[in-house]
Amino acid sequence: MSVILFVIDGLRPDGLMQADAPCIKSLISQGMSTLKAVTVMPSVTLPCHVSLFMGVTPERHGVTTNIWTPPARPLPGLIDLLQQAGRKTAMFSNWEELRDLSRPGALNASFFLKNCYDPDGTGDPELAQVASDWLAGHLYDFIFVYLGYVDVAGHDFGWMSDRYLEAITSADRCVQQILASIPGDKIVLVTSDHGGHAQTHGTDSPEDMTIPIILQGPAIPNGLTLDQTVQITDLAPTILEIFNIPSPREWIGRSLLKMV
Repeated sequence: MSVILFVIDGLRPDGLMQADAPCIKSLISQGMSTLKAVTVMPSVTLPCHVSLFMGVTPERHGVTTNIWTPPARPLPGLIDLLQQAGRKTAMFSNWEELRDLSRPGALNASFFLKNCYDPDGTGDPELAQVASDWLAGHLYDFIFVYLGYVDVAGHDFGWMSDRYLEAITSADRCVQQILASIPGDKIVLVTSDHGGHAQTHGTDSPEDMTIPIILQGPAIPNGLTLDQTVQITDLAPTILEIFNIPSPREWIGRSLLKMV
């Protein structure tokens, strides 16, 4: 069984619900979810992703801008732990700053396209085509897909603008295309790194800090809304539990599967 994690940059939960996004909304109805999950401060792309993959807040990992800074005290990351356990991992992204989420050699496949800033959001569909073509013929245990244009649309046109909602629709189609290419059973996680307001983000406002988290797949309850407080740091422990791998003691999150 494959586990696939989609991070749609800058996706606000209320934007998701207003947009035409039938694929992701079907994952909500068929799985467990919350539209009130909380990211970390600063609510900026790289610090939020490092918190997701390393299971701790920026106060511990030390990344507070979109420039990578190695932790003074090294931390075990999600992809590294999966690789050490013999799992095959793949990553598809269109924002290069994410390259340090794992140590060299931890990924079995890595694809980067410098296209998240392409006009009219053509980059995400191009990346989705690359991912779906590759995944149709290759089996991986863990797949990470990052789609960057929703955030770009927020900065260019404003969060909750018509162009922003159209970008969410495009991302939804990308998710659907990639999922259709993966054979066999799969567990799907969809989330975001942060939200946004006006044409920016990075503050502790609810618009910036609130993100969706959706989990769907075999043995996952249908239509369950998580009432407990869920943090972005809960995602890595959830993925490790799916693979029956213990979480490091330093990680602060807990598996969503223990919240049912």
